[in-house]
Amino acid sequence: MIHNPVIDAMMARKSIRKYTDQKLSDEIIETIVRAGQQAPFAAQLCSLILTRNEKIPFGAPLLFTICVDYYRLEKIMQKRNWKTVTNDLSLLVFGMQDASLMGENMVIAAESLGLGSCYLGGVPYVAGKLAEKYKLPKHVFPLVQLVIGYPDENPPLRPRYPIDFTMFEDEYPEISEEKMAEAIKVMDDGYQSQGYYKNLDAKIPLEVKKEETFDYSNYGWTEHMGRKWGQWFGSPRDLLAEFEKCGFYLTKENKPE
Repeated sequence: MIHNPVIDAMMARKSIRKYTDQKLSDEIIETIVRAGQQAPFAAQLCSLILTRNEKIPFGAPLLFTICVDYYRLEKIMQKRNWKTVTNDLSLLVFGMQDASLMGENMVIAAESLGLGSCYLGGVPYVAGKLAEKYKLPKHVFPLVQLVIGYPDENPPLRPRYPIDFTMFEDEYPEISEEKMAEAIKVMDDGYQSQGYYKNLDAKIPLEVKKEETFDYSNYGWTEHMGRKWGQWFGSPRDLLAEFEKCGFYLTKENKPE
């Protein structure tokens, strides 16, 4: 690999779940946010809510709520005598791209400044509560939260798939059993060697009728992922309800006239 300060910061990134109580200056905050704003955009369909005066997960000093935000552009369009005809699903997809890219730029900027960060991914399922808490107008949807601060731990880098299991040239291949086994081994051996799930006591209980054959000696990343996506969120109903609380309607049945 080629190395330079930017790539080294990206390759060193890890999720930090323990922070010192050291505060971040306004200059550092401005730098992180401006770096976020310089991400590639569809239409700047994202905004941030900064929280630093309440209890924040992992003891971090800063919490950013990264939002899909069509409200501002809608207001600008009205000034130009335009009315939205684009459907809410498309607005959400483009807004999710913008918000995700902004968040990643912020993470890289924080890493380059010696800070740590961690995403909180369950935000969409409490979007209505956050919209009420932060007084978000309609067409603003909280997508993800990001804590940032000075690390008070130094966990190892977590494993990733082999690159030939991630990048496919020209077309998507038929994945061989050999390649599948290699990817599984890389992920499971990596997490097990670090004692990741054992240290967190994070084995997901079985909620379906399957025999339990895993303990912390053989429970790895692939079984953890299987239990997540093989047991949870079977219906989109709850998530659709959260979108609607924020003014995004993805089904004709519930969309107001």
